[in-house]
Amino acid sequence: MITKPSKAAARQKRHYRLRNHISGTAERPRLAVFRSNMHIYAQIIDDTAGNTICSASTMEKDIKAKLEHTNDVEAAKVVGEAVAKKALEKGIDTVVFDRGGYVYHGKVQALADAAREAGLQF
Repeated sequence: MITKPSKAAARQKRHYRLRNHISGTAERPRLAVFRSNMHIYAQIIDDTAGNTICSASTMEKDIKAKLEHTNDVEAAKVVGEAVAKKALEKGIDTVVFDRGGYVYHGKVQALADAAREAGLQF
């Protein structure tokens, strides 16, 4: 009998493979993206210290109030702008983008483009 691995397990495997080449430092932290069925999350992480510097998601009240739906491309754009704004306030202007094993398309691409437009460089 052939068993097909789950999509979540395949994404996790791609993410681990991607993380072998990507790491965040204090000078250039990692912008990590996670999508669930209902929300999208973005974190800026310093891997050397193991700290999350700042984060944004569609679960935050001020972001959720702006949105009609929390799981579409428009929501990803708002989260990208919010995380970039928080990072710039903390003095971070360059990051390494970690797509989290997702295809760079749709929501992930919208979040990245919005963060770039808001001032982050990657």
